[in-house]
Formats: sequence, C-alpha cells, structure tokens
Amino acid sequence: MSFTAQLENAFNAFANFMWSTPLVVLLVGGGIALTLYSRLRPYRYIGHSLALLRGKYSHDDDPGHVSHAQALSTALSGTLGLGNVAGVAIAISVGGPGAVFWMWVTAIVGVTTKFYTATLAVMYRGRDSEGTLRGGPMYVIREGLGRRWYPLAVLFAIAGALGTLPLFQANQFITLLREVVAQPAGWATAESHRGFDFITGAVLALLVWAVVAGRIERIGKLTVRLVPSMVLLYLGMGGIVMLAHASEIPAALGLIVSDAFSGQAAAGGAIGSVIMVGVRRGAFSNEAGIGTESMAHGAARTREPVREGIVAMTGPVIDTLIVCTCTALMILLTGVWQSGGDIEGVALTAEAVATVFPNIGIYLLLLMVALLSFSTIVTFWFYGAKCVGFLLGAHRQHWYTPVYIGLIILGAVTSLDLVNGLLIGMYAVMAIPTMVSTLLLAPKVNQAARRYFAKLASDSP
Repeated sequence: MSFTAQLENAFNAFANFMWSTPLVVLLVGGGIALTLYSRLRPYRYIGHSLALLRGKYSHDDDPGHVSHAQALSTALSGTLGLGNVAGVAIAISVGGPGAVFWMWVTAIVGVTTKFYTATLAVMYRGRDSEGTLRGGPMYVIREGLGRRWYPLAVLFAIAGALGTLPLFQANQFITLLREVVAQPAGWATAESHRGFDFITGAVLALLVWAVVAGRIERIGKLTVRLVPSMVLLYLGMGGIVMLAHASEIPAALGLIVSDAFSGQAAAGGAIGSVIMVGVRRGAFSNEAGIGTESMAHGAARTREPVREGIVAMTGPVIDTLIVCTCTALMILLTGVWQSGGDIEGVALTAEAVATVFPNIGIYLLLLMVALLSFSTIVTFWFYGAKCVGFLLGAHRQHWYTPVYIGLIILGAVTSLDLVNGLLIGMYAVMAIPTMVSTLLLAPKVNQAARRYFAKLASDSP
C-alpha cells in the first residue's frame, strides 16, 4: 500500500473515531441538557427573533461589525451548503428515510444549543492583537473560563483553521460544473478536464478574493442578499416537485417517522445505525454545537448578548427543518432513493429534480450548488482567518488570504480523498471545546436571559 493510501486510511479512521458515540452524546445529550436547563424558554421567542432580524431593536452605535440579519445570513451561508443537497441524500441512502427524523431531532435540540453558543459569543467577546472586538468559542473560553482553559481555545482555533479550508466545496462545485458543461461540449480528454478545472477554479478564486478583501462587512452585505435568494430558489424548486406528488406527501412523512423507530430501510436494518446516520448528518447540516457559526454571530452589532442568541436559534429551523426536509421529500416522493445502482449524494438529488424538470433540472441544481459553494467558501475564509489571527496574531492573519485563495484552485484540480477525512474529523474536534465551554458557562446565559426577558416583558405595552 502506498504512503498516500496509508495517509488517506489514517485520516478516514481519525474521522470515524471522532464521530463515534461519545461525540454524538456530547452534541445531542448536551443539547438536551441545555434544553431542559433553559426550561424551553428560547422556543417561546421565535416571534421576537423576527423583530430583531427586521432591525427593530438595532442601534448604529452598538458594538460589533454587522447587523443581526447579516450575522445570521453569514452563519447560514456557512451551514447552508452541500450538506443540504448531498448530505440528506447520503443520509437516506445509508440510513433510510428514518435518518431524516433524527436530523429533525438534532435540529430541534440545536435551537437551544445555538441560543447558548451565540449568546456566549457576544457576552464574552475579546480583543485580538490589534484591539478589534472579536467573537467565537476561542474568545469565549479565554474570556469566560480564564487562562487555565486556554489550551482548549487553542485546540478550537487549530481545528477551525483546518476544518474550514475550501478544498471540498471548490472540488465538488467544479466537478459538477465539468460534468454539466465540459463533458457535453466534448471536452473528454484528461488534458482538457485539467485545463477546464484550472480555469474555472481560478475564476472562482478571483471572485472569492473580491469579496473577502472587504472582510466581514462586505461578506455580511453579500450574504444578506444571497442567502434568502438561495433558500427561496431551492424551496421553489422543491415546492414544484412536491406539488407534482402532493397526494403522496402524507405517506412520505409517515415513512420517515415509522422507519426512524424500525430501521427496516437502513443498511443492516438496525435502528442504531439510523440514529447515528441522522444525528451525524444533522450536526453537519446545522453545525449546532460545532462553534463555527459563533464566530459570525460574535460579530453582530448589539449590546444585548441574548438578542443574538435569539436570532441564531432560527438557524437550525431554516437549515434543517425547512431546507433539508425539502431535499428529503424530493428524494422520497420521486422514488429515486429506491432506484438502486451507485447513484448517491448530489447525483441522487439531481435525479429527483430531473424527474419533474427533465431538461433544465440539472442546470437549476447547478445554479443552486454554485450559490451554496460560493457563499460557504466566502464564509469559511472568515472563520479560518479569525482562527489564524487568534493563534498567530491579527497582524499576521493577512498572510492566510493568499494561502486560502491558492487552496481553492488546488481543490479544483486535485482529488480530495486524501484530506476529506481530516476535514471531517476537524469538525468533530471543534465540537469538544465548544460544547464543554457552553455547558460550563450556561448559568451565565440563564442569568442574562432572565434579565433580558423580564425587561422585554416590562417594556411591552
């Protein structure tokens, strides 16, 4: 076995080890503990979050860099990605329809987790080496838990810098673009493929650079326009598919629920495998408890940490309960998940769309994947840059940008089998310091929440 194959196997083994039962217990069990500890308080204020997103309580002189809506859009642009299109298809292929139910459970629990992590991201913002106010799990640990917990902050920053590299997103987008555009045009040789991948990768890199040059303010302005458009486009496409199979929707929802507790459609027929697949894919989808999105919410312009927690908790609802459910219903209603063969991931979703849009379906999906990939790559730059700035100093983080831009091109022209396990494993590593710090500091959030909601009630007419 070659050294490359050995390294690939090692990275994949690392990812499987990290995403084993203990981490699932930490994410879901920790989320359930926070839900009970909060006495379900966050769920009562979904309506208030909409008022916050409209800017009703915003003031231009509040500390921070972006509005509540821009912070949420930036966070969603990182979570709304190929996991919503391809990840759901993989979950159904491996775990059966019942895996979707456990994705829902993860999202419902994730509402509370997001409330706590985003509140802490604002409550314990810290100054970087240049004196700029920053948020994120590494600052929460440093400012909220003290210096003796500092190694945990470093662990998050290292895992965040590695886990948010753009290799996967760039590779998957360029691969789909090549299959849709280059191959039908007759570019069948290996040389023409490499040329197409390099040129399109370079164009993508230049577009990303044009956005990230404006830092979080420009990213916020882009995503607050792009994310709603992505969601509406995808839901519109899924809505037409569901309309064509409207009479079968109750049966599909029933199958999701019944299979969640029987596991008959899962590989091996074990209910445990259904739960594990659903929880893992749910965690990848909405990132509740992972910590990346806290860096976006920590940049919100507000003096009330609880307000950003209320805004952040809508993320799992949009990401998993709405968008992922749309994907799941398209796959189940069209029956493509039972077609057999080796079709999986984004190809399975594409086949579902093609049943209703036989001529333009693949192009609609390509547009969606393009928007998802671009917004995720842009947001991941922000996450990675903040992690590098925490580790090496903010005055050195500008060196991260050319490296990141170069990796977009590298991801477009090379196979990712070698590093994919490493990237997935780093996401699991990030969850450990995020959830540990959140559980330890949860009482501080509860105190702030009681004060805030009491004041909100007293101010109401």
